[in-house]
Amino acid sequence: MTDTKKYGFTTSILHSDRQKPIEHGSLHKPIHTSVTFGYRDARQLAEVFQGKQPGYRYGRQGNPTVSALEDKVTKMEQGLATICFSTGMAAIGAVAQALLREGDHVVSSAFLFGNTNSLWQTVNGQGVRVSMVDATDVKNVEAALTPQTRIVFVETIANPRTQIADLKRIGQLCRDRGILYVVDNTMTSPYLFRPKMVGAGLVVNALTKSIGGHGNALGGSLTDTGLYDWTRFPNIIETYKKYTPSQWGMAQIRAKSLRDFGGTLGPEAAHHIAVGAETMALRMERECANALALARMLEADDRVAAVYYPGLASHPQHGIASELFSGYGSLFSFELKEGTDCFDYLNRLKLGIPASNLGDTRTLVIPVAHTIFYEMGAERRASMGIAESLIRVSVGIEDTDDLLEDFRQALDA
Repeated sequence: MTDTKKYGFTTSILHSDRQKPIEHGSLHKPIHTSVTFGYRDARQLAEVFQGKQPGYRYGRQGNPTVSALEDKVTKMEQGLATICFSTGMAAIGAVAQALLREGDHVVSSAFLFGNTNSLWQTVNGQGVRVSMVDATDVKNVEAALTPQTRIVFVETIANPRTQIADLKRIGQLCRDRGILYVVDNTMTSPYLFRPKMVGAGLVVNALTKSIGGHGNALGGSLTDTGLYDWTRFPNIIETYKKYTPSQWGMAQIRAKSLRDFGGTLGPEAAHHIAVGAETMALRMERECANALALARMLEADDRVAAVYYPGLASHPQHGIASELFSGYGSLFSFELKEGTDCFDYLNRLKLGIPASNLGDTRTLVIPVAHTIFYEMGAERRASMGIAESLIRVSVGIEDTDDLLEDFRQALDA
């Protein structure tokens, strides 16, 4: 196998490791646990450190097992290069740490994962102004731009209320203005959507979720799609301009975030994620089908106040999702009508597990306002449309009829 371009999504991932020599004919890249790498010629070591030839310096900055996973993610996103981190939040934090300076400005979707919202609050307190807007309409993003705007940040599908950003038109706006467009693809996964299609310069993936898929390893990644012109970005340090311009951004992120802050993905976790990625397409097909069936059932039940899932015709951005995504994802949320306690309901489920992960093979449920969004406070939750009875569901690969029966019997009880 020498040309992955003619192969499909899963075939390319399955055979990705074999694009480079693997020790002893192994089909998987082995787990390299060494944190340091020796060279017979000291001059070669110096050239690796100076970036004059490829090689590994120290485990915090790179590892053969992690590099193999980075190659896989780059293929998934059809990108130029990928850097892996210890978690998805480390990947998002790397963008702020490496690329933003005091006086810069960020425009972010207001509909965000709770920890990402918290991160932007921290950044906002460190001299970088962050404007939170309703990104379901590009006009709100455009109105927030200033001459100091360096980054526009959105999620493909917001967690947990599933709002979808005006992805294509925001991408065009960023291209026209020379602004770096950063898209978190976690809730869709590279199988359902590639943000490169809408002009994203950097793509975030929480590898813990659908790519790894089994809830057994933490990880995150940043992929440079090759679309952004880094010569337009004012914060590139002169040191990294010795590379070709297309490499400036990733060179700075790898040095100033991965090396200096040390959010390194370990080789064992990288191996778990790489193996899990091989079945991502199969899992996503089943999870999306299950999620749609379950969302439809709950929407039709008069004991349920509202269901938020892009696959439903009632969803405000159903048209965008249908146009851009090859599936509607495994995440949805719903509200119970008054008189049904969300905790009692969750406790009656036999298959849905009260837990906080997403993209797992098992169906996971969580009362949002009382857990992952509790720290925000009632006022901020209300501004994001987070009702006190909102339940988030990450749908797994169980048999569809079993899931439908489980969620139905919890209502009947």
